[in-house]
Amino acid sequence: MDLIKTEKSIEDTNKTNNQIESIFTSFMENTLFKDKFVLQASYTPETISHREEQIAQIASILAPVLRGERTSNLFVYGKTGTGKTLSVQRVRNELLKRDINSNNLIIEYINCKLKQVSDTEYRIFAELIKKLGGNVPATGLPTGQVYNKFLELIDNEKKLIVIIFDEIDHAVNKITDNFLYNLTRLNTELSKSQISIVGISNNLTFLDEIDPRVRSSLGEEEVVFPPYNALQLQDILNERASRAFMPDVLEEGVISKCSAYAAREHGDARRALDLLRIAGEVAERNGLKKVTLKDIDFANEKIEKDKILEIVTTEPRQFQLVLLSIIDIVEKNERLKDNLSSSIFTGEVYNNYQRLCEKTKNDPLTQRRVSDILSEFDMMGMINSSVISKGRQGRTRQIKLVIPKALVPKVKKILIDAIHLS
Repeated sequence: MDLIKTEKSIEDTNKTNNQIESIFTSFMENTLFKDKFVLQASYTPETISHREEQIAQIASILAPVLRGERTSNLFVYGKTGTGKTLSVQRVRNELLKRDINSNNLIIEYINCKLKQVSDTEYRIFAELIKKLGGNVPATGLPTGQVYNKFLELIDNEKKLIVIIFDEIDHAVNKITDNFLYNLTRLNTELSKSQISIVGISNNLTFLDEIDPRVRSSLGEEEVVFPPYNALQLQDILNERASRAFMPDVLEEGVISKCSAYAAREHGDARRALDLLRIAGEVAERNGLKKVTLKDIDFANEKIEKDKILEIVTTEPRQFQLVLLSIIDIVEKNERLKDNLSSSIFTGEVYNNYQRLCEKTKNDPLTQRRVSDILSEFDMMGMINSSVISKGRQGRTRQIKLVIPKALVPKVKKILIDAIHLS
């Protein structure tokens, strides 16, 4: 009996090894990609299509630094994947090339979505000190001491410092807008150097929601990036696809379908490129010689699912509580067969959110802050919301959950586990 089991085990092992070898051989022989990196978010293209006007605006606003003059603070707005960061980085690189001999211009970039960098004012200043060649511990010192260390580091000789804060609204949401006020106030304390801020945000109303005193201190200029339309996305995809894929591997209509999907998603070029890349990977895994329209549909479903689960898993606790509040109300309405089950209102969400906070021993945010979180969910595509009038009762926001129904149970389980709801 033991001999039979051993022979069966050897047979299974050989079968598995043969399957793996077959997969690897097929993968190496059937190469659809020429250079997949061209379709990835970290790739920097030589040209940024359909953004010439915005790049020129940014360049003209920041150009005075080349004469040693402090520029206006600049805020760049636009939906995800509209070329904001690429355009700002392009202008940054060109400015640094021109200033290569004087070395008095410093332009530093901080991604405010990185939690270990921008979740406290202390960490933001610590990261800036690190980028400027100094060193402070990640935690442990009084914030005032880190602030003074930053001042000493930048004011030892004449410098012009431009700090680019990508996804700046995330930092403000986590820290409050005091850190922006403190940065703008620094110029009054500096004797040799000057600081300008470039903020990049997906939220077009971001500055409308901060303290008027802080906004007044910013004295900002604005550049808005409109979404790409389907034809512009086709241009971008055609240019990248010619570099990314081997000749004649894209079925007719693939590029236009990718563009249509992404144009529907607020004109997101990043989404279009991800769709094309994942579709190519799917076709490759299936041993196909071409990327088909079905591969695009499959990639779209996968991206939707991955995006939602990533948001649910990684967003802060308060975001998770608000989202669970929405799901609870929708499920309750469906159980009661309420005719209005597809739509709920801000007040309902806030009341249910307060109950969840009490149950999980979390301090509740104000209704205005919860309303901000709902706006972010709308921007992420988790909900659809619209402001409606209720007559004498004023205006309220009508909310509809748009997470795919099949995914809701998995999302709910992640949320319940994350906030330790028994």
